[in-house]
Amino acid sequence: MATRGQVSIPVGAAGLPADIDGPDDATGVVLFAHGSGSSRHSPRNVAVARTLQRRGSATVLVDLLTAEEDEVDAVTAELRFDIGMLADRLAGIVDWLGAEPSLGRLPVGLFGASTGAAAALVAAASRPDRVAAVVSRGGRPDLAGSALSAVRAPTLMLVGGLDEQVIALNEQAAAALTAPHELRIVPGATHLFEEPGTLEQVADAAGDWFASHRAVPA
Repeated sequence: MATRGQVSIPVGAAGLPADIDGPDDATGVVLFAHGSGSSRHSPRNVAVARTLQRRGSATVLVDLLTAEEDEVDAVTAELRFDIGMLADRLAGIVDWLGAEPSLGRLPVGLFGASTGAAAALVAAASRPDRVAAVVSRGGRPDLAGSALSAVRAPTLMLVGGLDEQVIALNEQAAAALTAPHELRIVPGATHLFEEPGTLEQVADAAGDWFASHRAVPA
């Protein structure tokens, strides 16, 4: 894979730091949208990315805020909930991937955690010809609002069985989705899937979902 390692992805006026990795013969690329207050170094997303790489996907772990924006957000906590801005940046990254010689031919999957799941769904709705599938981990897909009905990509929502409030919010979002979708509960897991074996279940489920939805919808 020609594009690999640490890169800066230009999106509008921003340069977003990203880590790209995966096998040379990757059959898809998964773009991660981390949750509020997290970064591309999130140990949970890194662990999921490694599983996806072993299963044949290239992965893109990216910071959706610049260093300067991150400093502001650390004080105000406003930008992490600006779903429209985050979704626009994800869509811009999807466009950038499409122009990359080694990645442009690959179907794109989006993996969103917490508020990143909402941004992933809004981005998927805006790029129906490029995004093949979406996976949400402990996500807030309800924050995608009216964009949910425009999503065409098959969507898997994974929620911890002990995360009762988020289960209810995911059920609300599922009712608004018209694309093929599934809400799957991971027994015994809390919001961050810190319990032994639960994150591995998330990674395996995500790998199965992306493998089953490689073709970009027509």
